[in-house]
Amino acid sequence: MWYAIISEDVSDSLPLRKKARPDHLARLNRLKDEGRLLVAGPHPTVDSEEPGEAGFSGSLVIAEFPSLEEAQTWADSDPYVTAGVYASVSVKPFKLVLP
Repeated sequence: MWYAIISEDVSDSLPLRKKARPDHLARLNRLKDEGRLLVAGPHPTVDSEEPGEAGFSGSLVIAEFPSLEEAQTWADSDPYVTAGVYASVSVKPFKLVLP
């Protein structure tokens, strides 16, 4: 089943993101290599794909896991969580309808 992992950043998270980004991306790339990643990316704080120092307000990952519990465990061990980037993380089942 697909799960949406919706994360909200702490204020001024950009320096924390930059430090933890390589490990965060490595985990996402493992999901991609396993064919389990539908989409992943951050939410810019401004209306721009390159927000610069404005940074990001959170992230969205939609990936396949055997259960909600395993999706939650994966989300809880994200390097952005341990680095203090995220103020909150929500994991919800996701039903892919389109495309």
